[in-house]
Amino acid sequence: MNRRISSVAYVGNIAIGGDNPIRIQSMATTDTNDTEGSVAQAKRIIDAGGEIVRFTTQGTREAENMKHISARLKQDGYTQPLVADVHFTAHTADIAAQYCEKVRINPGNYVDPGRTFKHLEYTDEEYAEELKKIDAKLVPFINICKEHHTAVRIGVNHGSLSDRIMSRYGDTPEGIVESCMEFLRIFRREQFNDVVISIKASNTVVMVTTVRLLVKTMDAEDMHYPLHLGVTEAGEGEDGRIKSAVGIGALLTEGIGDTIRVSLSEEPECEIPVARKLVELIPECTLLREEAEATIKDDTITLNIPCQDWDTLQLVAAMAVGALLIDRKATKLIIRNISFDEARLVELADAILQAARIKFTKTEYISCPGCGRTLYNLQDTIARIKAATSHLVGLKIGIMGCIVNGPGEMADADYGYVGAGRGKISLYKQKVCVEKNIPEEEAVERLLALISANEK
Repeated sequence: MNRRISSVAYVGNIAIGGDNPIRIQSMATTDTNDTEGSVAQAKRIIDAGGEIVRFTTQGTREAENMKHISARLKQDGYTQPLVADVHFTAHTADIAAQYCEKVRINPGNYVDPGRTFKHLEYTDEEYAEELKKIDAKLVPFINICKEHHTAVRIGVNHGSLSDRIMSRYGDTPEGIVESCMEFLRIFRREQFNDVVISIKASNTVVMVTTVRLLVKTMDAEDMHYPLHLGVTEAGEGEDGRIKSAVGIGALLTEGIGDTIRVSLSEEPECEIPVARKLVELIPECTLLREEAEATIKDDTITLNIPCQDWDTLQLVAAMAVGALLIDRKATKLIIRNISFDEARLVELADAILQAARIKFTKTEYISCPGCGRTLYNLQDTIARIKAATSHLVGLKIGIMGCIVNGPGEMADADYGYVGAGRGKISLYKQKVCVEKNIPEEEAVERLLALISANEK
């Protein structure tokens, strides 16, 4: 396997890209105003092997408190870089850039107004004027980052594309890539190079297809920035791990990826060993992928994996065939292993096929990993919803901690449960909000009633 050659971005004391190792990171779920809790969780992530820790900074207060979190960690000997995650308010990014080693901005909501899912008509001249608004906000931010040696992640999410992009390009990989490139061209013009790119989706096919297109588009414009990989809202447990391995693994086995995060609806330190394992398995899975591609017969991939550890077997199988299934080189999968019974191997094969959006044999949960924006107990809620809906084969249910990616990611879901405010939940049927600001204690039952009324 030849790894994609990228430029190097410096994030504090960590170099990403080039010949450097693939970096592992995660995101805190604490309230960023809670210094003690945030420091403690960051330490758990780092102690588990995390090299970069991200925090949500939804406002200036959270951005300012990153100064205290950073100081406390450094005081205790933790020098790993911290990332501020910014949505909706460009001014917050300006503040965070003074205190963090990297700031993540989302092109879908950094300048453009919040999504209404309405089609907007622009002349070419009007569209050019919209791009000038990005320039006006982005250049001062870039100058602050230059002054403080702060890196930037341009983080595009499929679930939070702007109405402007959606109206001109549709819900397409081309639109997702252009959302990124609009920003990236300004960074290059301003000669700012400490940039990392991410394009994420909960749909593995969209994620892999779009990242490949981004690489092709950047190469055509002689750009070679390092890439961060992740399947957003992957879920929890075995399904979350398999879905992440299918999407992230498909690209890693093609030599694409400089830093990764496995987004699980669990404690963030649980993500680190899974991400580390994916990196360790690249050579083995690349070879297995090549062997499988050479022996596809009757639309079927047959994998022979001599592995005695079930957790590792799941990741190896999903990672080895991820790209082949996403590209529809085959639509059937057989996994052979003498250490486990056939029924369990069939269940694993079905889970991988579902993660690749080929065959649905159980309920699909699109659940976010949570962060400081999460407005309810995410893990307890997921468990309650799963217990009541796991028999609904093929139904897709989105469970989102906040509004940032909620309605957008739920374009791929049948129903959605979204944190709308402290103790308040809104329910969606696809992109449409059908019940607003329900008390949290009633929300799960109301979701189940909504599903029952529509799935008779």
